[in-house]
Amino acid sequence: MKRFGATVHADVQRRAKSSAALVLRGIVLNLVLAIVKFAGGIWGGTYALIADGTESLLDVFSSALVWAGFRVAARPPDKDHPYGHGKAEPLAAMAVGLVVLAAAVWVGVHAVREIRTPHETPHWGTLPLLAGIVAVKWWFSRRMARAGDEEGSTGLGAEAWHHYSDALTSAAAFVGIAIAVTCGEGYEAADDWAALVACGVIVFNGVGILNRALKDVMDSAVPQAFEDEVRAVAVAVAGVRALDQCRVRKSGLSHLVDIHVMVDPSLTVYDGHEIAHAVQEALTHSTLHIADVSVHIEPARDEAG
Repeated sequence: MKRFGATVHADVQRRAKSSAALVLRGIVLNLVLAIVKFAGGIWGGTYALIADGTESLLDVFSSALVWAGFRVAARPPDKDHPYGHGKAEPLAAMAVGLVVLAAAVWVGVHAVREIRTPHETPHWGTLPLLAGIVAVKWWFSRRMARAGDEEGSTGLGAEAWHHYSDALTSAAAFVGIAIAVTCGEGYEAADDWAALVACGVIVFNGVGILNRALKDVMDSAVPQAFEDEVRAVAVAVAGVRALDQCRVRKSGLSHLVDIHVMVDPSLTVYDGHEIAHAVQEALTHSTLHIADVSVHIEPARDEAG
């Protein structure tokens, strides 16, 4: 038995649009920072900043994919997508992971090239610029990470890691340039070595983003703690003696539940039907962001009490 709640899907739409608006602000931020990084890199004579600016432009592209994913995820269920369009959100997160990996490879290859090419020591004036960039990026990544946790969004989580990776490369450039400026001759490529080291961490983050997105796309099991919450809400419904099977999968910003409820075997079909609806109502109106519930009524066994 299945029933969709218009209120639940309205909540999903609201959260998807709110998430899309936050991603859009991140796009504007990356555009501004890309201009600042390019200007600083050319003026300060440091490839690390230019590479960082290029990554910010790639961030704009990947963020646009996430924004589009949220816009699609906000659409209500239709004939072709009876469970909604939630999968667009983890698919966009997968795209972010791929872009992060591609950016790491690109920066790494060019960092090696710069290491092998003699060049002048970067200007010390790029250090306060980088410090400001790191602070802004770190603050925005934390803000997006909190929003991702609150909304249960894989896409926002991926974007948060992406902004954090950008902060990391800028921090690496800061350390490298500081070493080059302080130590002088022979350390001109320190910022490039720092960028190369940062690439390893970015690859690690990119793989993590892909892994989390793939779990959502492949309908991996939700954490046990979340399933336990679902079970607690369902078993508290009047008439429910016990629970048998409970399967929960994430679909974008919401969850879909398939649950087997055990009731008194002497109940009428009508009474069982009412209990099933009560379980649906309890779960879809809980704080667990559940969009749809399939309830199977089964007669309670003697050992179930």
